[in-house]
Amino acid sequence: MASPSRIATLAALPLALLAGLGVFWALGGFPSAPSTSAVSATAAPLDQDTAAVCRALVARLPTSLGGLDRRPVTAGGEQNAAFGDPPIVLSCGVPVRSIPQNAQLLALSNVCWYPEERSTETVWQSVDRKVSLQVVVPKKAEGSWVVNLSAPIVATVPQTASPGPVHC
Repeated sequence: MASPSRIATLAALPLALLAGLGVFWALGGFPSAPSTSAVSATAAPLDQDTAAVCRALVARLPTSLGGLDRRPVTAGGEQNAAFGDPPIVLSCGVPVRSIPQNAQLLALSNVCWYPEERSTETVWQSVDRKVSLQVVVPKKAEGSWVVNLSAPIVATVPQTASPGPVHC
């Protein structure tokens, strides 16, 4: 005859397993595969010189960015690139946005950026390049992803003649 403690253990194990599975599924279960579908992007009209710079930049970008796989874009594959899910989107040749006088600018790996915090994302605008760049980073990701894009930017997008804002 089995001891009462052994019977209690045998009864508790399946219940604990069921409870653990219930919590696992309630918290989302196994993560779903990241999306590989095309990311919505717009293609601004570019002059010939800007288009050449953007093509060179996009061609030099890696196939993955810190483990985030590159994804196709719906428009402007020569000037836009996307990585991960939710996507981090780089756009080349975008219109220059006005930057507040007292804005905090960040120099990250030889590129000067203006980060603009929004409710669901941070929009990083380059301020020291002859061709304007923008990187949209979802709140779920960190702005440090922008640093990973610096090497191809420095290699392909010329810096402006002036050193940029003094406080960068």
